[in-house]
Amino acid sequence: MTRPRPRWDLYCRVIDNLGDAGVCWRLAADLAARGVAVRLVIDDASPLAWMAPGGAPGVTVQPWPGTGEPGDVVIEAFGCDPPPAALAAMAARPVPPVWINLEYLSAEEWVERAHGLPSPQASGLTKWFLFPGFTPRTAGLLRESGLLTRRAAFDGRAWLAAQGWPAMADERIVLLFDYANPLLPALRDDLARSPTLLLVPQGPAQAAVAGWGHTPDLRVQPLPYVSQADFDRLLWSAGLNFVRGEDSLVRALWAGAPFVWQAYPQHDGAHHAKVDALLARIGAPPAVAALWRAWNGAPGAAWPGLPPAAAWQPALARAGAALAVQDDLVTQLLAFAARHGAPSPA
Repeated sequence: MTRPRPRWDLYCRVIDNLGDAGVCWRLAADLAARGVAVRLVIDDASPLAWMAPGGAPGVTVQPWPGTGEPGDVVIEAFGCDPPPAALAAMAARPVPPVWINLEYLSAEEWVERAHGLPSPQASGLTKWFLFPGFTPRTAGLLRESGLLTRRAAFDGRAWLAAQGWPAMADERIVLLFDYANPLLPALRDDLARSPTLLLVPQGPAQAAVAGWGHTPDLRVQPLPYVSQADFDRLLWSAGLNFVRGEDSLVRALWAGAPFVWQAYPQHDGAHHAKVDALLARIGAPPAVAALWRAWNGAPGAAWPGLPPAAAWQPALARAGAALAVQDDLVTQLLAFAARHGAPSPA
């Protein structure tokens, strides 16, 4: 007889820009693909209609606050705090669940010191703080089994043509997925210096470029909402990706092409330290670092223009290769839960 699947609960609150839902869905689907029964409790499931229109075997979606007995493992994403009834049920369980607070992604050095720390609760439960990250002393990054093999076999231009967004033979392909940015006109001028197809998914950037139109060397292609699988394919199709937040940053790393990351802007400027930390982790050359800092509005950072791909491809290749040999996030979560008494998938 086959052993029943371990049950994991994943709690998610969607704050803004849909990144919370994106990360949580990828996590839920990857856990389920590895033999876990996942209950995703989310306060706004509407983005999943286009992120994951077919759902995923082994994943059940419930509206907040959810119902039913707690699972063997409970993950609260980004400190969202499970609802009080769930916490009471967790404390009443004969064998308490492994309770994990999965934090936001950062390349800053303090993450290694905070990763894996316990937080005893008044209820008698223990909450563990796990941090995704870019080093072996963190929980790693989301990376589904076979992802890099699928990317290596992918023909981006053929796929774009099949979607109705063909690139001309002499055009470079650039993906623009960012928050509002005052440097968009400077980027437009740089892109228009050579034949470019600019793919712009739904979001703030699409509204910002709506009036650009076409120039002889710049074609703007607005895109509808696409599934997460197709968003990955967009990144694999482009030779340069502008991405934002957490989910698309990780997917851009696995895409292997040059990319520019826009951190979530924070009013106190704390995001600049996050940008600098990631630049250091990937060993970005000075021209790339100057571009990232300007794109993120660092004080005194002027637009430096787009460096040639040769200026950053070697550094990205080295960083990607180093990350690919580290255990991915789901592998590490499964191992952590097993060490603390949770059943493992068959």
